[in-house]
Amino acid sequence: MKSLGYLGAFLGGALAGAVVGLLVAPEKGADTREKISDAVEDFMKKHNIKLSRKEVSDLVDDLEEAQE
Repeated sequence: MKSLGYLGAFLGGALAGAVVGLLVAPEKGADTREKISDAVEDFMKKHNIKLSRKEVSDLVDDLEEAQE
């Protein structure tokens, strides 16, 4: 059970790293937000996590605000 926690932490860190990488990329904000949203959606589908589009959008917004 402990290894599942480590795996979750690793995946969360990888996702956060990807988001930070996209945020510092020299692209338009709308393009970056779309890429982040798509990446989160793909991750959730791969790991069978159910969240609404609104919840994903809120998560992306929270991550962007944390970066500022």
